[in-house]
Amino acid sequence: MSPLPPLTPAADTAWLLVASALVLLMTPGLALFYGGLVRAKNVLNTMMMSLGAVAGAGLAWAAIGYSLAFAPGQGLLGGPDHLLLAGVGLEARGTVPHLLFFAFQGTFAVITVAIVSGALVERLRFGPWLAFTALWTVVVYAPVCHWVWGGGWLARLGALDFAGGTVVHVNAAAAALVAALALGPRRDWGRQALLPHNVPLVLLGAGLLWFGWFGFNAGSALAADGKAVLAFATTLLAPMATLAAWMALDLARTGRVTAVGAATALVVGLVAVTPAAGFVSPRGALALGALAALPSYFGLLARARTRLDDSLDVVAAHGLGGVTGALLTGVFASAQWGGTAGLLEGNAALLARQAAAVAATALWSAAGTWALLRALALVAPLRVAEPRQGRGLDVELHGEEAYGTGEGAILVLPEVATLPLRAADRPLATAGSGAGV
Repeated sequence: MSPLPPLTPAADTAWLLVASALVLLMTPGLALFYGGLVRAKNVLNTMMMSLGAVAGAGLAWAAIGYSLAFAPGQGLLGGPDHLLLAGVGLEARGTVPHLLFFAFQGTFAVITVAIVSGALVERLRFGPWLAFTALWTVVVYAPVCHWVWGGGWLARLGALDFAGGTVVHVNAAAAALVAALALGPRRDWGRQALLPHNVPLVLLGAGLLWFGWFGFNAGSALAADGKAVLAFATTLLAPMATLAAWMALDLARTGRVTAVGAATALVVGLVAVTPAAGFVSPRGALALGALAALPSYFGLLARARTRLDDSLDVVAAHGLGGVTGALLTGVFASAQWGGTAGLLEGNAALLARQAAAVAATALWSAAGTWALLRALALVAPLRVAEPRQGRGLDVELHGEEAYGTGEGAILVLPEVATLPLRAADRPLATAGSGAGV
């Protein structure tokens, strides 16, 4: 079966407008997902880290990152032609306006750096985080984006990444691993159970992520055509298979299925199908989704027995899920459905190219993240002091609390923000007088 012929350019534009909004929704969805997984005293700070990426990564993308990723350049990096959006207007890029293509790609930059925050919550200061989001987008994300989608060396090599298995998930997970190691564990890590405070929030976030992911994957066809339909269907099917396999593993191991595990399974399935969405058949997506459950499930269990405080298991979900999806793209890619044959159709070279893309992305991201964190640490401390971690980052860094008592959530005056006040003793504050970061 061949993909359907393309529809009109007007339909392409309309679809990409919708897809861009769907991908942007994924960042608040991620905030809810991450926010429910942390303790109540840190939920606002955790969600603000995702929203902070909208400002830091979004502006950096508009000013510099987009040009480095998509302006004409060399194999490693784009050029300066589109700095500060120069030359980005309503002229066509493919079958959509150039400005719309920029906006769609910008939503990817934002969600990628927001994913990194999941490994760093409950101990990273907010000011350095904002600086990191901007710098990482330019130094790490934009070059990888150019390598894969901007005509760079991985594209020329023939590696496949339909919607971001390497560009987004492997990239973010490698950064998360290095950053978690650099920051060290949370104050209470290993001394008490750090349990999710609001599981329904986690499920809501997972649902919004799945909803937005249809724009993420199907939108990456950049047209309202058969390729978008294929990506939409595989994005529907793969997480179903991952969820079923994950629940079977849970039942076999513990005799029960947890809601947090189910939400995690959906995200893993979505991550895994992302690089393959427009290249594999629907049946291939089902097989890929089921297989993707295994490394992430057992990776979560293995990480819990180490000293690595990857707070919300970014490495297991996005890293192992992204690596698995990228490699299985090289296995299940179908010439009939996606135009390129994979290992099962006799093209073993594609699997080797996929492995090279994964390795190059992980190494670049790890090295760039380490260098950026070292540079930021020379300017300001990265970690929140342990006594402030104990009191909670919502009040300490933002002067607010998620779940108020008595009169409700209030702002706390800077001079008393570090005191462990009772709710009845907390003074009211004027707008803008929250605790500094």
